Amino acid sequence: MSTIAKLLTQKQNLVDQLAEDPGPNEREEIERLLAKVETALSWLSPNDPVEGTD
Repeated sequence: MSTIAKLLTQKQNLVDQLAEDPGPNEREEIERLLAKVETALSWLSPNDPVEGTD
């Protein structure tokens, strides 16, 4: 799985968690992680050659 695919999966999981109406502290943590994922995605091109070694 590519790095972008992993980040997109992580992003979707975080968005799903936000949809579950978490408490304020949990929401803050989820939003922080989501911002980190967004930043990472913005640095990667759609043709990211980096592949995971799972």
